Amino acid sequence: MTTDVSLITDVLRDYERHANEGDAPQIAALYDHNAILFPDRFDAFAGVAAIEGFYAAAFSMLTLDIEFQIDPTQIVVAGDVAYATTTSHGTRFLKASGETVPEVNRELWVFAKQGDGWRIARYCFNKAE
Repeated sequence: MTTDVSLITDVLRDYERHANEGDAPQIAALYDHNAILFPDRFDAFAGVAAIEGFYAAAFSMLTLDIEFQIDPTQIVVAGDVAYATTTSHGTRFLKASGETVPEVNRELWVFAKQGDGWRIARYCFNKAE
């Protein structure tokens, strides 16, 4: 595994951990300042402030317990840009109803290399089931 692939894997694992902790500011810190988030069944969110707002709102309504399946062969680096495809599996606890439901997604990530490492530039996910 190359250094860049390893660093991108670290970003994905950080995202996973912060998502499971419900930590919107820490997730937002993983994004590039020009990032765009394309969540399933929502409009796009552009910029770190809007992205953090999306996660804060989501975490006020649910708690995640997910794990990403990361295959290093699915991380492609081309200079200062990279992309990765992942899947995630776990559960989503809905705070309003007290219900726990499956959470299964497919994800497409685009990363931008910056002086201090790799940042998420574009992220899109949809339900796999």
